Amino acid sequence: MDRVKQWSKIALVAFVAFYLLTQPESAAGVIDAGMGGIMSAADSLSRFVNALAV
Repeated sequence: MDRVKQWSKIALVAFVAFYLLTQPESAAGVIDAGMGGIMSAADSLSRFVNALAV
Protein backbone atom coordinates (compact mmCIF):
# COMPACT_ATOMS: atom_id res chain seq x y z
CA MET A 1 0.00 0.00 0.00
CA ASP A 2 2.89 2.36 0.72
CA ARG A 3 4.22 1.85 -2.79
CA VAL A 4 0.85 2.85 -4.24
CA LYS A 5 0.86 6.06 -2.20
CA GLN A 6 4.45 6.81 -3.23
CA TRP A 7 3.73 6.24 -6.92
CA SER A 8 0.55 8.30 -6.67
CA LYS A 9 2.50 11.23 -5.22
CA ILE A 10 5.15 10.93 -7.94
CA ALA A 11 2.46 10.82 -10.64
CA LEU A 12 0.74 13.88 -9.15
CA VAL A 13 3.99 15.87 -9.05
CA ALA A 14 4.78 14.83 -12.62
CA PHE A 15 1.32 15.88 -13.80
CA VAL A 16 1.57 19.27 -12.06
CA ALA A 17 5.04 19.86 -13.52
CA PHE A 18 3.81 18.90 -17.00
CA TYR A 19 0.80 21.20 -16.65
CA LEU A 20 2.95 24.12 -15.49
CA LEU A 21 5.42 23.66 -18.32
CA THR A 22 2.88 23.19 -21.12
CA GLN A 23 0.22 25.73 -20.08
CA PRO A 24 1.75 28.35 -17.78
CA GLU A 25 -0.96 30.98 -18.37
CA SER A 26 -3.73 28.56 -17.46
CA ALA A 27 -1.80 27.34 -14.42
CA ALA A 28 -1.35 30.92 -13.26
CA GLY A 29 -5.09 31.47 -13.60
CA VAL A 30 -5.80 28.43 -11.44
CA ILE A 31 -3.38 29.65 -8.76
CA ASP A 32 -4.83 33.16 -8.92
CA ALA A 33 -8.37 31.85 -8.48
CA GLY A 34 -7.30 29.66 -5.57
CA MET A 35 -5.56 32.53 -3.84
CA GLY A 36 -8.62 34.71 -4.37
CA GLY A 37 -10.74 32.09 -2.64
CA ILE A 38 -8.34 31.86 0.28
CA MET A 39 -8.25 35.65 0.63
CA SER A 40 -12.05 35.80 0.59
CA ALA A 41 -12.30 33.12 3.27
CA ALA A 42 -9.72 34.90 5.42
CA ASP A 43 -11.62 38.18 5.06
CA SER A 44 -14.89 36.52 6.05
CA LEU A 45 -13.27 34.87 9.06
CA SER A 46 -11.74 38.20 10.09
CA ARG A 47 -15.13 39.92 9.95
CA PHE A 48 -16.69 37.10 11.97
CA VAL A 49 -14.05 37.34 14.72
CA ASN A 50 -14.37 41.13 14.80
CA ALA A 51 -18.15 40.84 15.17
CA LEU A 52 -17.67 38.52 18.16
CA ALA A 53 -15.31 41.00 19.82
CA VAL A 54 -17.83 43.85 19.68
